[in-house]
Amino acid sequence: MEELCVKLKFEGLLTVEPQGRSGGIALLWKDAEDVNLMSMSKNHIDVSIKVIGKDPWRLTGIYGEPIRAQRHKTWDLLRHLARDANLPWYLIGDFNNVTSQQDKRGGHSYPNWLVEGFNDCLRDAELQDLEITGHQFTWERGRNSDQWTEIRLDRVLANAAWLDRFPMVTVYNLEGSPSDHSPLLTIPAVKKVNKNNFKFKFENAC
Repeated sequence: MEELCVKLKFEGLLTVEPQGRSGGIALLWKDAEDVNLMSMSKNHIDVSIKVIGKDPWRLTGIYGEPIRAQRHKTWDLLRHLARDANLPWYLIGDFNNVTSQQDKRGGHSYPNWLVEGFNDCLRDAELQDLEITGHQFTWERGRNSDQWTEIRLDRVLANAAWLDRFPMVTVYNLEGSPSDHSPLLTIPAVKKVNKNNFKFKFENAC
């Protein structure tokens, strides 16, 4: 990741090492002074984002517990982080969970207790699951076989304050990754009013 950071000419880098062959989080950004670390663990990186001339907002990268019996640890983490949600808050990552049976295609149904537990967590943390533009599943296994399974494990969440700030946000599934996970791209667009003719235009901002 350090080599990639240098190649991209970025100044900021935070990483969480993987646990064996799973997990791992990296956050890279252009200007070192734009990001302030708030907290991190083996499952998250939580930072505040400085924007010149605007109020800061909060970004959290998440890697959800892969073991189902320990999935409650991810829910507890989100609830804990939500206690300090006094900024517009945006979260992205592999949450290793779904919000409905429609988030899975192929294989056995997702256990209802996991679906209900995750949704209870999102309600408690006052987070909204953002829709994905493009292919709706972000992880797959067994393509072109009878065991082909696709699940939407990766997602973007945000609180009401962040959505008020970026009301025209769009999340794209880029697909085509050599990984079994698809990368997600978020365009946090805001509406801009041209006072001369009162027509709406759009401006990309972060």
